[in-house]
Amino acid sequence: MPLYETVLIARNDVTQQQVEAVADGIASQLESEGGTVRKREYWGLRSLAYRIKKNRKGHYLLLGLDAKPAFIAEMERQLGLNEDVLRFMTIRVETIDEAPSAILSRKSDERERSFRGPKPAGRFDSGRRRGYDDREEFRARDEFVARDESRPGTEE
Repeated sequence: MPLYETVLIARNDVTQQQVEAVADGIASQLESEGGTVRKREYWGLRSLAYRIKKNRKGHYLLLGLDAKPAFIAEMERQLGLNEDVLRFMTIRVETIDEAPSAILSRKSDERERSFRGPKPAGRFDSGRRRGYDDREEFRARDEFVARDESRPGTEE
C-alpha cells in the first residue's frame, strides 16, 4: 500500500486529549480496513501564520499512514466535516522516517539553548566600553563628595 503523511491543525479551544481522540478515530478506521499508522507526533499548540476561522493558534498533529487511496479520500472527507479541525494536508511519500520530525527536533534544540549565559561584563547596552570612572561605586562617591563640598562649614 502507498504511504502518506497527514498534518492536521485543530482549534485551540479543544484539549490535547480531544486532538488525540481524532487521531485515534482515524487509526481505528484505518486498522479496520487493513492499514496501519506508522508515525504519530503531537507537535503542540503553536501560533498560526494568519488567522483561520478566528483562531490565532492551533494544535498540530502529524500522522504517517500506510493506507489505500480510497481510505485517504474518506479520511479527508471526514476531517473536512469535523468542526474541530481547521486545516489538514495529506501528501504521498516514498518512505516514512521513524526519526522525530524537524519540528520536534528543533523544539529540543530550543530547550537546550534557552540559557545563553550572563551578559558580558564591562559593557553598556550601547556597546561602549566602560572606563575606570564609569563604575557605580566611583560615581556614587563623586556625587557624595560634591554634595559635601557644596555645604558651608563641612570643610576641615
